[in-house]
Amino acid sequence: MQEENKKIKNNILIIEDEHDIRSIYVEVLNSAGYNVDEAGDGESGMNKIKNTDWNLLLLDIMLPGRDGLKILKDLKENPQFKKGPVIALTNLNSENIIQEAFSSGADGYLIKSEVTPDKVIEEVGKVLGKE
Repeated sequence: MQEENKKIKNNILIIEDEHDIRSIYVEVLNSAGYNVDEAGDGESGMNKIKNTDWNLLLLDIMLPGRDGLKILKDLKENPQFKKGPVIALTNLNSENIIQEAFSSGADGYLIKSEVTPDKVIEEVGKVLGKE
C-alpha cells in the first residue's frame, strides 16, 4: 500500500496570465512528474480553484479580472477552497507586496524574473515536502 502512495502524483494548478511563462512552468512541472492544470486569468483561475483537485497553487499576483491578492483573500475567507499550499508568483520585488501576499495566505513566493525552471521545481518540491 505504501508503494502505491508513493506513485500518486501531486496536482498543481498554475494561474498565470503570461502565456510563455505559464507554458514553461507547465512543461517543466509535467516533466518532473506533476499533473498540471492552468488558467490565464483570475476569474477562470478561481473557478478551477473551486472545481478541481489540486495540492499546490502557483498564483500570479498581477492578473486580469481578479488579481492574485484578491484570490488569496478569498481563499483565506473560504478555507474549503484552499486545498494545499500557495506559492505567489510576482515580478514585483517589493517588500510590501510580498508581505501582503504572506498576510493574505501565501505559503511562499517566487520572483519570476529571478527564477529558473530548476528553481521552480526545487521550490515546489520543498513546499510539497519532497525535499
